[in-house]
Amino acid sequence: MSVQLNHTIIHARDNRESAEFLAHILGLETGPAWGPFIPVALSNGVTLDFAAIPAESITSQHYAFLVTEEDFDGIFERIRAAGITYFADPHGKRPGEINHNDGGRGVYFMDPAGHGMEVITRPYGSGDH
Repeated sequence: MSVQLNHTIIHARDNRESAEFLAHILGLETGPAWGPFIPVALSNGVTLDFAAIPAESITSQHYAFLVTEEDFDGIFERIRAAGITYFADPHGKRPGEINHNDGGRGVYFMDPAGHGMEVITRPYGSGDH
C-alpha cells in the first residue's frame, strides 16, 4: 500500500499573512485562495492550507521542513533580514544560534500565529550528533 500525506490545515489568525510569511521564508509562493484556504505547496506534493480561525482557538503546532544546504542559506538569510527571532533549539534556550545536529544545520522560529517552525538540512538520526 502507498500512503502519502497530501495536505494539512494550519490554523492562523490571518490565513493570508501566515501563508505569505512562510512562503517568503521558504522561498515559495502562495497559491490562489481555495474556499477558506490559502495554500502553500511544498516540493514533495504536500500542501499546507492556511485557514483563518479566532486567535483563542489556535493551538500551537510544530512544522519541520527538510531542505538542502543551499536552500538553508537562503532561508536563514531571509529569517535574519526580516529580523525574526530564531533559536538553535525547540525550547528557545539558544537564541541567535543555529544547530548542527546530525552533521547538518537547523533553526527554529515562530510564525505569526505562534506555530513553531523548524528548518533542517539532515533528518534526525541520519548522522553525527
